[in-house]
Amino acid sequence: MADYLSEQALQNLRLYRYSAVDKSPVSKYILQPYWNWAVTLFPMWMAPNLITLVGFSFVIINLVFIFIWLPDLYGPGPSWLYFSFALGIWLYSTFDNVDGKQARRTGSSSPLGELFDHGCDALNCSIGAIVQAASLSLGNTWYTGIVAFMTTVAFYFSTWEEYHTGTLYLGYVNGPTEGLIIAVVMSIISGIKGPLFWHQRAVDVLPSFIAVFPESYSLNDYAVVGMMVLLFFTQVPASLLAVYKVCQSPQRKCSFREALLQIVPMAVFLSCNALWLASKYSVALEQHTILFIVANGIVFGRMATKIILAHVTKMPFPMYSTNLLIPLAIGTLLVCAPYVLGGFVLLTPTLETLFLYGYFAAAAWNYLHWAQIVISQFCAFLDIYCLRIKHRRTD
Repeated sequence: MADYLSEQALQNLRLYRYSAVDKSPVSKYILQPYWNWAVTLFPMWMAPNLITLVGFSFVIINLVFIFIWLPDLYGPGPSWLYFSFALGIWLYSTFDNVDGKQARRTGSSSPLGELFDHGCDALNCSIGAIVQAASLSLGNTWYTGIVAFMTTVAFYFSTWEEYHTGTLYLGYVNGPTEGLIIAVVMSIISGIKGPLFWHQRAVDVLPSFIAVFPESYSLNDYAVVGMMVLLFFTQVPASLLAVYKVCQSPQRKCSFREALLQIVPMAVFLSCNALWLASKYSVALEQHTILFIVANGIVFGRMATKIILAHVTKMPFPMYSTNLLIPLAIGTLLVCAPYVLGGFVLLTPTLETLFLYGYFAAAAWNYLHWAQIVISQFCAFLDIYCLRIKHRRTD
């Protein structure tokens, strides 16, 4: 098996120190006591990464349910389905916050833990977006694509910020805490009132001081616009400011201009996604929304996880984040080519469907193969197991 990490990168793992700040009052005063209790339910032999993986499996189950009962993302599906979404999101969040506590409890903290945890979080961006779209009955529409774009943008900027500052910063209102709680509440409402509840006019439901947009706007319109406002007026500016301050410090070698260039891979990723879905010669949005988002979610997972990997190994930022951007770009060019070829279609609906399935398979294999190599190198160098605790505490 070929090595991916250099000897220098592995040696740098000895310098690793986890740092995180969570300013959320909800997390501090409500959820922390809950998580401290929840961790006591797990046996001492259970590895933190296994907890992470089990938690991630809950959202995978949500995705499978959607494939079976709600493939159009519109519905309405059976009411229990929306309650299962809420349960899956809540359990995922619980396990995601308990794994670190289990690591400290068992004395098994390691750089692999952060990489594994945040790697699963990166993959969950697309899956969580699909679950949210199904809960809100967004259907195979641009709204579903926008929600998927926003989750990836939020995660990318957060990861980019952590790479430069060395600290994972969660603000007073953040996605992993309040965002997931809102998603749970929305799913419960869909289970009680039905998902078509979100298609009502907002002026008929919300107080007048909140329903400030045109009367034709639905609750879904408000939900999506609200997500965009929180993203582009809170998280993105906060991340830019944090990195700017770090780059201004004399001991840092990276200039802010260089840091901004590191956003280019994400810009390429988003541009290709948007152009592909916008092409009138493509059937991806109308017929294969879930497949398209999941395939590109894996590609994003590889991009984001490589940044996390560079962070824990103290290596240069991965500007050329993944070769999977190549088939994404090729697919985008093929579905957009008719605009410059006088309407001559290179990808028929059947060929595009086959291309998407091939793209998904290639992305999944590429990601899993790469993850296996990196995890194996981590485990060999650190003398640990990934899903088992090799060295147990004796105190």
